[in-house]
Amino acid sequence: MRRGVLPIVGSRIESVERPPCLRRPILMKPRIDAIDRRLQGKQITDIGRRGKRVMVGIEDGQVIVIEPRMTGLVLLADPPTTDHLRLRVTLSGGPSEQLLFWDRRGLGTVRLLRANEIATVVDARLGVDALQITADQLQTKLRASRRPIKVALLDQSAVAGIGNLYAAEILYLAGVDPRARCDRLTKPQWKRIQQATGEVLELAIQHEGSTLSDGTYRNALNDAGGYQNYHRVYDRAGKPCRRCDSGDIQRIVQGQRSTFFCPVCQRKSGLHPSVHA
Repeated sequence: MRRGVLPIVGSRIESVERPPCLRRPILMKPRIDAIDRRLQGKQITDIGRRGKRVMVGIEDGQVIVIEPRMTGLVLLADPPTTDHLRLRVTLSGGPSEQLLFWDRRGLGTVRLLRANEIATVVDARLGVDALQITADQLQTKLRASRRPIKVALLDQSAVAGIGNLYAAEILYLAGVDPRARCDRLTKPQWKRIQQATGEVLELAIQHEGSTLSDGTYRNALNDAGGYQNYHRVYDRAGKPCRRCDSGDIQRIVQGQRSTFFCPVCQRKSGLHPSVHA
């Protein structure tokens, strides 16, 4: 999402509005009239990211913080539907005339923060970024937890930026059972999880995310992502494992979220011969 909206850097904000929407309202702070008043005429100077939040930097130090959560999209092109459109920022002086936030389920949030609010409102709630965390940091953050490792990886206060789909892919690549308790993982397992995190997320970013069968996720230009073509386990229940050729991918539910894994080559302890150390 961040890379997709980078072209609007240098654009000027003409207006900010909350389009009419009969769906569940999203959290937006402050009120839309205050956001519009504070941003009119201001230039966009940066597009950043904190975990799974898109940070639109403004010339006077303010930041529009968009948290898409499960079904939110940050777009430059027209949205998939008009009845789930939550925010429209009209732009001038750049390649796009608009920045949009669309959210089917209404779980996302939009906040306009001043520079001195970022540390307490955003950063204080997040752990080390998933693309920057070291194996030692990951182990230190989670090794005392009795939670299954798959559930723990979704804790944004421990490590920021890993979503449900990607946690399953990471643990498969690392050869670690998603049901294994954090406090029973070994140092080599933590190392493999950290290495797999970088590999999975970088490839997913390269292919602009995953668009599943429900079609919800779209990139900034309202096109499908491509990482779903590289899934090793996610949404492949009942299909043969592509690595060990012995197991079939299973689906379980952890923390009310689907988990996919191979029961043969993802072990709670030790290392299956098919997994590269």
